[in-house]
Amino acid sequence: MVKKNRMNRAAAAFAVAALVSVATPATAAETAVTPRIDLKVLVVDDGGSSVEAITAELRDTGVPYTRVALGDSGRPVIDAAFLADTVDGRPRARYQGVVLPNENPFGDGSAEMAALVAYETAYGIRQVDAYTWAHPGVGLEYTDNGGYSGQLDGVPAAVTAAGKAGPFGYLAGQVAFEDNSPLIPESYGFMGRPRPGYTSYLDAPAGSGRASLVGEYAHDGRSELVVTFGYNQHQRQFRLLARGIVEWLTQGVHLGRSRNYFAVHVDDVLAPDARWNKELNCTPGDYACPGGEGKESTVRMTAADAQYAVQWQQSKNFKLDMLFNAGSGEEWKAENGGTDALTAQLVADRAKFRWLNHTYTHPFLGCVQDTTTVPWTCVKNAQGAVSWMSRAEISAQIRDNVNWAAGKGIALDRTELVTGEHSGLKTLPQQDQDNPNLAGALADNGVKWTGSDNSREPEQRPVGAARTVPRHPMNVYYNTGTNAEMADEYNWIYTSRADGGSGVCEDNPATSSCLPAPLDTATGYLSYIVPQEARTALRHVLANDPRPHYVHQSNLAEDRTLYPVLDQVLDTYRALYAPSAPIVNQSMKDTGVELGRRAAWDKALAAGQVTAYRVGTTVTVKAPAGVLAPVTAPNGTKKQLLLGTSDFGTAYAGTRSAWAGPELLQSAITLKLPS
Repeated sequence: MVKKNRMNRAAAAFAVAALVSVATPATAAETAVTPRIDLKVLVVDDGGSSVEAITAELRDTGVPYTRVALGDSGRPVIDAAFLADTVDGRPRARYQGVVLPNENPFGDGSAEMAALVAYETAYGIRQVDAYTWAHPGVGLEYTDNGGYSGQLDGVPAAVTAAGKAGPFGYLAGQVAFEDNSPLIPESYGFMGRPRPGYTSYLDAPAGSGRASLVGEYAHDGRSELVVTFGYNQHQRQFRLLARGIVEWLTQGVHLGRSRNYFAVHVDDVLAPDARWNKELNCTPGDYACPGGEGKESTVRMTAADAQYAVQWQQSKNFKLDMLFNAGSGEEWKAENGGTDALTAQLVADRAKFRWLNHTYTHPFLGCVQDTTTVPWTCVKNAQGAVSWMSRAEISAQIRDNVNWAAGKGIALDRTELVTGEHSGLKTLPQQDQDNPNLAGALADNGVKWTGSDNSREPEQRPVGAARTVPRHPMNVYYNTGTNAEMADEYNWIYTSRADGGSGVCEDNPATSSCLPAPLDTATGYLSYIVPQEARTALRHVLANDPRPHYVHQSNLAEDRTLYPVLDQVLDTYRALYAPSAPIVNQSMKDTGVELGRRAAWDKALAAGQVTAYRVGTTVTVKAPAGVLAPVTAPNGTKKQLLLGTSDFGTAYAGTRSAWAGPELLQSAITLKLPS
């Protein structure tokens, strides 16, 4: 248990006086100067998952922070000089907020805690207690007085009226704790009834009333955000609250920017996809399917499936990205009587989708493959050099698809491309480098953004003058058209050999785990796979992750297996969030730009090249030339122009934010906060 904080008023007053004598000038005129508060957070880390979660939120949204590891023998001492100094005759607070593992991780009588108390009091700095227990020292009654302590799995917590009016106004209200498995305890914590000075922001039923899980404790001239449950950075309850924790801590003014993104790429549109064979436990047509010759079967959308996609988009206010292979569609038409109702329907509804080039006939654009072995290998010439698809062939695949779209009146951004199977990019272990002809072919066709597989390459990287955009693969298989096929293939992959599966889960326990028993193929997809996949996708949505997800056209055909997953993601999201925080459904190019800006920003922060601070209602941000800064500020904030001001940023989740740079003839970003 965390020890009680026995800091009394007298000790706090003494500490404040000590800090002022060290960190501010001595004269009365100088002490009246408005202090400068640097836009950086101090994180005191005990190695626990709760502090780690908040740190991850700061890092992933671009908020600068300094981490002090309590267990590090060489760590700096947190004293008045560490926390504050004077710059250009003005008192400076080095940190705009403080994250602690609990209300006093240093122990009773600690000089470091006294220094923090004095600092927070002198400069109006807020403190987050990442995880503590319910007791009077944090403004709560003990749990035996109308509270609760124990497992919180499935607890129906809710944002209070004060929470909605305050830091959690972007939420619709409910914050149900995850309960993904009845066999595994997932959450533990304390709920306490508020005492005077404590304002509850999140509470839940306890006994005959309600008790607090998150709230603000104002006392002795300080404010603490008290969190009385444990969590990690991936759990939904934390993901829902993370934005509000940062907004409260920074008082709504900070570097960093966050959105909830979701885009879905539907690959292979117009092409048929090979079908899983449940007797062979492989996919005929795939080189690695022994015995599959003559048993090939395919899954392809129909005109009715295309019509349904339009209706679904309208009903969900969500747009799918159609990644098309026009040449494969032409081949299918030639083999099937010369007509293609699917293509006709999609072209008729072309304006209702977002389209993206997926190459003309979906060939492998890397090395020439030798598929006589499993796994395949790269063909080499007599001199031992790898044989590659040529620049001209790659370029034709890109160009021919673009020309087909132009002939059909389909609007296309020619700077975007996703190659079939992400081919042309390195494919380990067989192909350890990009096709050396790929970058030139991309440049020939003006391609600036090319999709990659996030499970292989999660970071953006250059391919010549172009850059990759990592995509999340969804566990809705390309080679299935029905729920039963999905469950059957899932069983093959995720059950033990004793249960009739491949045993891959036994051979690779670090990356997968075996199902306790095979799924019922009649019900397993909807009852087990869909909720699991929806949880995974929603976790990405709530983590400020702009990377698109990808599936295949087969998932919109036959049983239309994709829609139950998307329905659950969108419906759950919209039940959890207020209209002020809509899902951002953006193009691949926009995601590429976002990832590039983040990388440049992170590099500038790591190099110590960013200066940002607040003096009263004026915010100043300086970054290297060409690097845009992510900035979040309250509604009503204005950006200083050479002459006059303009409204700053765009609205999202109750604040305004933007990737910002200096205006003409300016060397820094200057914002004017509302009074």
